[in-house]
Amino acid sequence: MLHKKSIKTILLIPAITMALSACINSNHSTQENTSSAKALIDESTTNNSVALKDLFIDKYKIGTALSREQIMGQAIDVLPFVNQQFNAITPENSMKWERIHPSEGVYDFEAADALVEFANKNNHFFTGHTLVWHSQVPDWVFEDKNGKPLNRAQLLKRMEEHINAVAGRYAGKIDAWDVVNEALNEDGSLRESKWSTIIGDDFIEQAFIMAAKAAPKAKLYYNDYNLYKPEKRNGVLKLVKSLQNKGIRIDGVGMQAHYSLTSPELNEIEDSIKAYSALNMDVLITELDVSVIPFPDEDNMGADVSLNFDLQAEFNPYPDGLPTEVENQLGARYQELFAIFNRHQNVIKRVTFWGVSDAQTWRNDWPMTGRSDYPLLFDRQLKTKSFVPSLSEQ
Repeated sequence: MLHKKSIKTILLIPAITMALSACINSNHSTQENTSSAKALIDESTTNNSVALKDLFIDKYKIGTALSREQIMGQAIDVLPFVNQQFNAITPENSMKWERIHPSEGVYDFEAADALVEFANKNNHFFTGHTLVWHSQVPDWVFEDKNGKPLNRAQLLKRMEEHINAVAGRYAGKIDAWDVVNEALNEDGSLRESKWSTIIGDDFIEQAFIMAAKAAPKAKLYYNDYNLYKPEKRNGVLKLVKSLQNKGIRIDGVGMQAHYSLTSPELNEIEDSIKAYSALNMDVLITELDVSVIPFPDEDNMGADVSLNFDLQAEFNPYPDGLPTEVENQLGARYQELFAIFNRHQNVIKRVTFWGVSDAQTWRNDWPMTGRSDYPLLFDRQLKTKSFVPSLSEQ
């Protein structure tokens, strides 16, 4: 998801470049920088004796989200590490409407093409993210040339043109699509958006019908946050059943997993996995991270990208590093989560972390710019955290 907020998009140079910046003179050559970065990758490879993806090779795929900068910008030196540790890729922002289709008739496929090429070349399972979402969509999508709102037929046509252009371009090259993202409220009702207001409640089924035509071989998913909540879970179950009853293909449900050390309750997560899989759905754990720092709005801990607060010390308790006791709590939390995932490995097809390492997680800056969080399995130097090898054994 975020990571999804354009003004908050994290353009941090990951751990490799960060480590180099402190010790490399600005007038050293690019070649020297690249060599040093390679040395850090080689050191990381040595320290991480067992690849994360190999720990779960017989269970499910292990994925990560990649940014434009990581795939083709200043952070490309992280890619060997990605190949070592992961076997599934999701674009962080590069395929969202505002990036890939910024104005009418204009598409920017540069980053998406590079991501798809990287994934195909290295045999990564690739999930496109996302075709229809209420956020990060330019205003022009919903308006005519005079700035007036489109009618239902016009917006449906615009949606279809977009899906055909984007999903159609990568048909046979992308394994799955998050077709619709975050369309429900916390109580399970349909979120009010320009899609629902102009098209009507059936905009979701229209999107899935269009996606199935444009990319017939790809898996088609619904993706949302807080799907562990019983009310929101019931909303998803109602949506899936409705699509199935109408003969509209939907292949899986992506449970965004932006969690904390204490929330959500484990039984709620497991109950949702069981409920979705009972409808013959693949279950995907998407956007996984576990925040270790306090959150300023306990009622909105999912991924509401509109949240924005001024930086406060009480919500940034570990600016200089994570205490050992807190990392131990993080390890215990991940062990509990993976115990659930491993019990349901027959229906969980993929577990994707939202970011490669703590150096570039969106958690560092949301909902307060300047925070330091430690929510992933690899630290800022790309070293595996001590508890990771135990996760496959839970």
